[in-house]
Amino acid sequence: MTVHEMNIRVRFGELDPYNHVNHAVYISYFEAARVELLMEAGYSLAEMRADGHSIVVSEINTKFLGMAEALDDLVVETEVLEFRRVTSTWRQRIVRGDETIATQDLRAALITNDGKPVRFPEEMVASLRPWFADRTD
Repeated sequence: MTVHEMNIRVRFGELDPYNHVNHAVYISYFEAARVELLMEAGYSLAEMRADGHSIVVSEINTKFLGMAEALDDLVVETEVLEFRRVTSTWRQRIVRGDETIATQDLRAALITNDGKPVRFPEEMVASLRPWFADRTD
């Protein structure tokens, strides 16, 4: 298994009134990392949409374990846990050095442009295989 990593430097506009990263911004960080992983696997969202498909989030479980501040350098780690017929499960975490700031488990589905769920293509699953989690944990 290889964990996908995306680096982020916290910007001032992402802070709440307490000078910490706003909780909603972490969700954006996680989303940006998943989109980057998909692009590295050969699946841009625009191309998927043009081909008649979209990935939509159906469930998110986010835990906030620490606080990030302006100019902190963070890493968003992403791995794919599983694919089922029309859903996939992803695990992510945001770290600053050795400290875990937030974690997220997410379920997403593949749908057609008119909103109907469809099976993930085998070639897409295969292209994401380098980021599959080790199932022995």
